[in-house]
Amino acid sequence: MQQASLPPQGLSRRRMVMALPLLGGAVWGGGASAGARVVSERSSRPLMGTQVDMAVEGVDGPQLRRAMDRSYAEMQRLEALMSRYQPRSVVSRINLAAGIVPVAVPPEVMAVLQSAQRVSAVSRGGFDVTVGAFKSWNFGPGDKVVPGAREIARQLPLVDARSLVLDAAAGTAFLARQGMALDLGGIAKLPILEAGMNMLRSEGVENAMINGGGDVLTHGLWQGRPWRVGLRDPRSPERLLGVVAVAGAGVVASSGDYERFFFHQGQRQHHVLNPRTGRPASGVHGVSLVARDVAAVNGLGAALMVQGPQAGRALAQRMPGLAVLIAGQDGGVWQSTAMSALLEPVPS
Repeated sequence: MQQASLPPQGLSRRRMVMALPLLGGAVWGGGASAGARVVSERSSRPLMGTQVDMAVEGVDGPQLRRAMDRSYAEMQRLEALMSRYQPRSVVSRINLAAGIVPVAVPPEVMAVLQSAQRVSAVSRGGFDVTVGAFKSWNFGPGDKVVPGAREIARQLPLVDARSLVLDAAAGTAFLARQGMALDLGGIAKLPILEAGMNMLRSEGVENAMINGGGDVLTHGLWQGRPWRVGLRDPRSPERLLGVVAVAGAGVVASSGDYERFFFHQGQRQHHVLNPRTGRPASGVHGVSLVARDVAAVNGLGAALMVQGPQAGRALAQRMPGLAVLIAGQDGGVWQSTAMSALLEPVPS
């Protein structure tokens, strides 16, 4: 999502999450072979400025724990490459070299940057990773800051995804003007979570869920049944709008103005910034997307926050298999046909 002044400990921070995994008990009978006792393991660790939760199932508890440790280690490795707040990260090097020289980037970073360019093109600039140039905002710890019109006007010319030059053959990335800056907070988290899931699978774990601050990835089943993910109402986050059941591989992604915000002169100021204005996006409280893979949804939530409800409806028409839920600031909630088919009532 479009973010500014992210906390130094990671890519993003969420006060509340729109997607909430609903898990039952911890041990159950049955499994991969007759008489096998299937066990589950759960853990939580701070990562990417939020809490990452993991739940896995199998027949070997120690093996599951080793797999989880390796999954977390892989996600931490990738965060260290892509966080603008780690001075030795690739992203920090790109930002420091803006307008000066291209920077060599590893394949994992190149893939995220290429994805960012695709989403920027599809959204006609609604999503833009060069919003890192809006450095005056502060939504993190300490005094909140709302930059003045003159400061934003000075930074606006430095926000332009077309000035991010990628050379896949040479393996380099280059920001064309000094003062430009990348912020991958809205495009890197899902691929990092996906890498964690891939690590679990490579370690032989077939049933797993990873929840990164409300973005949920699943594989397999939980206690022999589909995973169940509750969608919070961004207008009233203490209650759920409904529950989505996901069997096998799936992703539930969310963006919203309820995550990191403060009030200034009676107006909600939130971290999803409109690249065209340098101000928080308006018109949408929150977006939830459900798909089978990360590539189908990555970056789209923030783009729809900027583009507005009509863009979400147009997107659903172009991609009928994508489930879309948009909560507007006018109080209305719109669901695509695919989301209506998935969303179940909240159990009483």
